[in-house]
Parts: sequence; C-alpha cells; structure tokens
Amino acid sequence: QVQLVESGGGLVQAGGSLRLSCAASGRTFSRYGMGWFRQAPGKEREFVAGISWSGSSTYYADSVKGRFTISRDNAKNMVYLQMNSLKPEDTAVYYCAATLGSVTREMGMDYWGKGTLVTVSS
Repeated sequence: QVQLVESGGGLVQAGGSLRLSCAASGRTFSRYGMGWFRQAPGKEREFVAGISWSGSSTYYADSVKGRFTISRDNAKNMVYLQMNSLKPEDTAVYYCAATLGSVTREMGMDYWGKGTLVTVSS
C-alpha cells in the first residue's frame, strides 16, 4: 500500500516557477515508478511527467518538455516536479501517482494522491 500527498501548488504569474512535492508512505516506495498527471477545468486528466523506480529514466509530455523536471529521492520517499516558465495553460489540478507498470499510462497507475491546484495567471 502506498499513500501519496501532494503539496506546493498555488497561484503564480506566467513565466514564474513552482515546485510540486509528493510525499509517499510505505516501505516499498522505491519499487514504484512515479508519475505526475494534471486535469484542467473541463478537460480530461493527462500525463505530464514520469520517472522510473530508480530515477534513471524520465518521460515528459511534449507540452512541458524543456520546462518541467521530474525527480525523486527514494531515501526520503519523495517525488518532485519542478515547473519553470509556467503558462496559463498549465493551470490544473496536479496529481501524483504510483505504479509497478508504465509511468506514462493513467490507466496503469496503482495509487493516486488527491491533487494540488496550480493556477497560472496571465
């Protein structure tokens, strides 16, 4: 069992930065690949970034590539999403998720956090 709690969301101006954190409970955290997904108002949830259990592989949606960076610290049971050059279209609820499978597939995620809201003003 893995429980996930996101933090770090808030209101930021376009061009600004935010760092999201995801705290995971459970001694088996390091076995799980981790992903960040987001859901904008009126839209379906979409993949943002993913990282393998070891941290050696990372994956990004085209819309955030070059602006967002995912990382993890298995010693602290933490996953991070550094978001730079934020745009109004990045406004969404951001979710952290854990999986023993593919980190890019929403349907394959085993555990989800409750999300944290990011609002980017123009």
